Amino acid sequence: MKVRSPQPTRRHALLTGVMSVAVLALTACGGGASDSSSASSSSAAPNLADGGATTLTMWVDAERAPALEEITKSFKEDTGIEVKLAVKDFAAVRDDFITQVPTGKGPDLIVGPHDWLGTFVQNGVVAPVELGDKASEFQESAIQAMTYDGSVYGVPYALENIALLRNTELVPEAAATFDEVIANGEAAVADGKATYPFLVGMDPKQGDPYHLYPLQTSMGVPVFGQNEDGSYNADELLLGEPNGVEFAKKLVEWGDTGSKVINSNITGDIAKEKFNAGESPYFLTGPWNVPDAQKAGLELAVDKLPTVGDEDAQPFIGVNGFFISSKSANALAANEFAVNYLSTEAAQDAMYDVGGRPPALKASFDKAASDPIVAAFGEIGANGVPMPALPEMQAVWADWGGTELALIKGDGDPAEAWTTMVSNIEAKIAAQ
Repeated sequence: MKVRSPQPTRRHALLTGVMSVAVLALTACGGGASDSSSASSSSAAPNLADGGATTLTMWVDAERAPALEEITKSFKEDTGIEVKLAVKDFAAVRDDFITQVPTGKGPDLIVGPHDWLGTFVQNGVVAPVELGDKASEFQESAIQAMTYDGSVYGVPYALENIALLRNTELVPEAAATFDEVIANGEAAVADGKATYPFLVGMDPKQGDPYHLYPLQTSMGVPVFGQNEDGSYNADELLLGEPNGVEFAKKLVEWGDTGSKVINSNITGDIAKEKFNAGESPYFLTGPWNVPDAQKAGLELAVDKLPTVGDEDAQPFIGVNGFFISSKSANALAANEFAVNYLSTEAAQDAMYDVGGRPPALKASFDKAASDPIVAAFGEIGANGVPMPALPEMQAVWADWGGTELALIKGDGDPAEAWTTMVSNIEAKIAAQ
C-alpha cells in the first residue's frame, strides 16, 4: 500500500446518508471496466470544444495531482481540451469552492470526500453526472455515497474506513471485545513489552468521534436514524439514546482519570510514532498509516473492530470522488472528462497508487485486494455505515467532539455532559 495524504477524514470531511448497510460490501466481483490509459474517445464529440471553454480547471491536493497528469494528457490528445490541475489546501478548499462557484471564478471540477455532497447540493454548486451503464462498474456503496436526493453527483474513486492494527509480536491473537483488547494491552505493558496498552489519536480541541464511533455504535448509539431507503433522517438524532450516557461513562472510565487506555494528550501523530516504535500492541487507525508501520518493520495484523456492547462495532465509511461545478464554463467537456476518463482503470489505479485507499472501481479494487491488508480493510468496511453527508452534520461535530474530549479528560458528569451535548446539537440543527 502507498501512503496517502494526512487528510483528516473524520471531522474535516465525513459522508452521505443514502447508503444502506446492506450495500456496503467492498469485495464485490470485478469486471466491466476498461484498463486502457485513457477512455475510449468514441463518445467524445469532435466539436466538444464548441460546448464552451477549451480549458478546464480541477482543484486537487498536492498528493493526487501527479496521479492525474497522464489522464489529463490523454484527454487533451483526444479532445483538444486542456485540464489544468490547480493544487489547493484541503482544509480550505470546500468553503472556497462554495464561495467561488457562484461568482464564475471557481473550478470546473473538484476532488473531495462525499460528506461534502449535502452542503454542495444545498448551495447549488455541483451538477449531477450521467454515469449510465458505468455505474455498475463501481462498488455499489460508492455510487450510493455519491447519490443525493435520487441523483448521482460525483464519480467515486476510493473508499476508506478504520480498523484495529495489531503488532503480532506483542499480541499474537486477535481479540473480539474491547475489554479483551485492554486486557491484552495491559498484559503487554505489565510484561515490559509495551508502554501503552492501546493507541488512538486525539485532537487537542475536538477529541476524535470519528475514530471512537465503532465503540459507540457497538453500544447502540448511532448519530442519526435512517429512512427505509437507507438515507439518513436529520429529524431523528439518535445520540440521545439511553446508551449514549452509558457510552459517556465509558469514556471517563477509559480516560485520563481512569485506566488511561484513551489518553487525551496523544495526538494522531504521537500515536503513530509510538505504535511504529513498538510501544503498543494496538493502533486504531486507517489504511493510510499502514505503509509507515510496515517500513518500521512491524509484523501487522488488521483486526476487526472490537465490540463494547451487544451491537456490531461499525466504522464510518468514506468515499472520495470527483465533482463537477454547476457553473462550469464547459459542462459537456467536464462531464466527458469525469465520466469517461476518471472512471477508467488507469485513473483509478493511479489514484490508489498515490493514496492507498481501496479503489471504488470494482476491477481496480480486485487488483488492489491481492494485498491482504487492503482485503482486510475491505471486509471490515463491509460492516460499516456511511458518514452522513447531511448539511445538518455540520451542527454535530463540534459539540460531539468537544464533549467526548472533556469526558476523556475527566471533566464534568457524564450524564449531564452528554445530555447537554444532545440538547445543544438539537438546537443548532433546528436553527439551520
